[in-house]
Amino acid sequence: MRCPFCGHEDTQVKDSRPTEDNAAIRRRRLCQNCGARFTTFERVQLRELTVTKTNGQREPFDREKLLRSMRISLRKRNVDPERIERVVNSIVRRLESNGESEVPSKSIGEMVMEALNQLDPVAYVRFASVYRNFREISDFENFIDKEVTVRPDQ
Repeated sequence: MRCPFCGHEDTQVKDSRPTEDNAAIRRRRLCQNCGARFTTFERVQLRELTVTKTNGQREPFDREKLLRSMRISLRKRNVDPERIERVVNSIVRRLESNGESEVPSKSIGEMVMEALNQLDPVAYVRFASVYRNFREISDFENFIDKEVTVRPDQ
């Protein structure tokens, strides 16, 4: 594993353990060259996924991009980070197990919308405002009236 600080290719694993949901292995590493310590995660990947954008452009699926977009929507909301990880893992497993190596970005967006609707209604509206390209206040009002269900526990 290449050191992210100095680029040296010889790093040593100091500690390995599974993550809480057993979906990955967390490894603490030490660079033999500069002495820096860093963490890597090893996950099972069932297949290489390619995302097909609405404009026809194709790019490799990026789990971190999915996680980042959910974290942005959930920023300053009271949702446990481990729960977000579990939801992202669930979405990735669904994508990998559907049998297709090319996935439309729309399918991923809909899965994220569905997951955020279950996690937090505010995050759901935040994500939808970008994903569905809201332009006016009435877009928010219409979406909330038709789509958002507030559960009693929130």
